[in-house]
Amino acid sequence: MTRDKDIAYLLLYVDDIGLMASSSSLLQSIITSLHSEFEMTDLGPLHYFLGISVQQNHEGLFLHQQNYAADIRHRANMTNCNPCHTPVDTKPKLAASDSPPVADPMLYRSLASALQYLTFTRPDISYAVQQVCLFMHDPREAYFTALKRILRYIKGTISHGLQIYRNSTPNLVAYTDADWTGCPDTRRSTSGFCVFNGNNLISWSSKRQHTVSRSSAEAEYRGVANAVAELSWLRNMYAEMHIPLQNLLWFSVIT
Repeated sequence: MTRDKDIAYLLLYVDDIGLMASSSSLLQSIITSLHSEFEMTDLGPLHYFLGISVQQNHEGLFLHQQNYAADIRHRANMTNCNPCHTPVDTKPKLAASDSPPVADPMLYRSLASALQYLTFTRPDISYAVQQVCLFMHDPREAYFTALKRILRYIKGTISHGLQIYRNSTPNLVAYTDADWTGCPDTRRSTSGFCVFNGNNLISWSSKRQHTVSRSSAEAEYRGVANAVAELSWLRNMYAEMHIPLQNLLWFSVIT
């Protein structure tokens, strides 16, 4: 909402509310109005929202899920596991395996789903998580080993998170890339993108494409199309928030 030159944004999920405003007077006015209509508790400055911790620092806000990551390792009985330096090994593409089925498929699916939520503040594990999620229908020991490697990587990078910088120039810039026929089983390509608003990383994706590309150029164009769709959605959202933006898209050279 806007009032004179001030503006406020309200983030609502079921009964959890995050409220921000450009002035303390507008912020307090909205809080008072909400209290008059609903029974609610003011928890003060935002420090925790939907499992994501929010820490204020001299650069802006630092978002992390350290407690959530520790809980995932605990559920996998890997609290005291040895850390590793990368989320994937030298053969990052998982393929159909003759290894035995996992003893507890529900545990595999639960951990993989939990890791998906962890990517909200950990874009560095997006690709690795995407790979293990491809086999949730038929989890096997080889895939569980890959999943456990992600947990070992998280153990060594538990302090990682997402830094949101203040006073960043509002300008959308996207980067995208794709392999070609990288999936050993389907020969489908994997593409990914990341979108920055100024210095802030705000959106990212790593996903296997739905169809087989007949050339590397086709795989790249499909990746670019996904990034453009995301840019269009973000630009419309920012327009509703009264924030004018310019778009810029970078992609790897097609040969």
